[in-house]
Amino acid sequence: MTRQERIKAYADAQAGVYQQIALDIHARPEVSNYEFFACERLSEQLRREGFTIRVDVAGHRTGFTATYKAAKPGPVLVFLAEYDALGGLGHACGHNLFGATSALAAASLKQVIDETGGEVRVYGTPGEEGGENGSAKGSFVREGFLKDVDAALCVHPGADKHLPTTPTLGCAPVDIEFWGKPAHAASAPEKGVNALDALILTFNGVNALRQHVTDDVRIHGIITHGGDAPNIVPEYAAGKFYFRAATAARMDEINDKLLRIVEGAAAMTGARGRLQPYQNRVENTVLTPSFDAVYTRHLEELGENVSVPDEKAGKGSSDVGNISQVVPTIQPTISITDVPTAAHSEAFKAAACSEKGLRSIPLGAKALALTALDLLQDSAMLAAIRQEHAQQLKKQQ
Repeated sequence: MTRQERIKAYADAQAGVYQQIALDIHARPEVSNYEFFACERLSEQLRREGFTIRVDVAGHRTGFTATYKAAKPGPVLVFLAEYDALGGLGHACGHNLFGATSALAAASLKQVIDETGGEVRVYGTPGEEGGENGSAKGSFVREGFLKDVDAALCVHPGADKHLPTTPTLGCAPVDIEFWGKPAHAASAPEKGVNALDALILTFNGVNALRQHVTDDVRIHGIITHGGDAPNIVPEYAAGKFYFRAATAARMDEINDKLLRIVEGAAAMTGARGRLQPYQNRVENTVLTPSFDAVYTRHLEELGENVSVPDEKAGKGSSDVGNISQVVPTIQPTISITDVPTAAHSEAFKAAACSEKGLRSIPLGAKALALTALDLLQDSAMLAAIRQEHAQQLKKQQ
């Protein structure tokens, strides 16, 4: 059997094991940095596959690395795994499938890597949906886990179409807080400093800013604390905001403008203000079309058709963007439904444990592993992909 045939045969033979893992994770949804069960299921299975496992990495107690290094030198390739759920909704983004697919892809590639040379890894990255210590891929980049990596791969469950990697916006989740001075709002209002007024002025400043930003910029926020009683001048007010943009440079620009809005609101009211991140900043996804083309070719050879993204693609955010800022990265979408279905919905959650959803695991694993095999066997292809990635990074500066 050829290497390609052995990869496909292994993925098919082990599909049931990883499908059961996906079902088990679906039945026990866990949010950011509480994915204890999912982390254990995936990492222990990879340990049984012969990978060296580390858990509690990059500052994330439910993060893990799985590594297998051939004796023969070669490229270092990483499969990214997500396995967190949405709070209150469960696996309505399909991450139970995501993690299982990446793990099976790595296990399948391992069957031939001793011959090709190189190293295969799985990075288990918590909290893609955000939340406590969320967006772990940013931590993996910051802590140096990508320094020796040549390329990263994963597929994300989607609705009724297979799609190539689509652009995503960067996203910065921030807390904006103000501290004032309480007073009786009727008998001694002059003695108070109204923190809520400062927060409302911040919202007004953001609304004014929206007139003067590029079309890719999105800013949205909520008030999480606005005071304790109507007759007490609020001494503390807080809001949570996301701001998004298409490039890292524009994200920095918007952050600076928001800081000035907060400073201005503080100056107008006398309150003390602060803007600070409450989780990792998510960066925009840098596309490497030639890398996607390799994956697309293999998926089509497996009997599937890849569609062209519509004009709505690219308005969301994913911390896979952080990885793509430092190494060539693909995250195509793999279909798990037969009809258009909105992500983050009950219908999508049902699809994530459906027959078609489960079939996406060996399908995606084979396409990813075969793509990785090409990079291990063809140094010119990998060099060209890395060069294109460098050029794409320059374009957004």
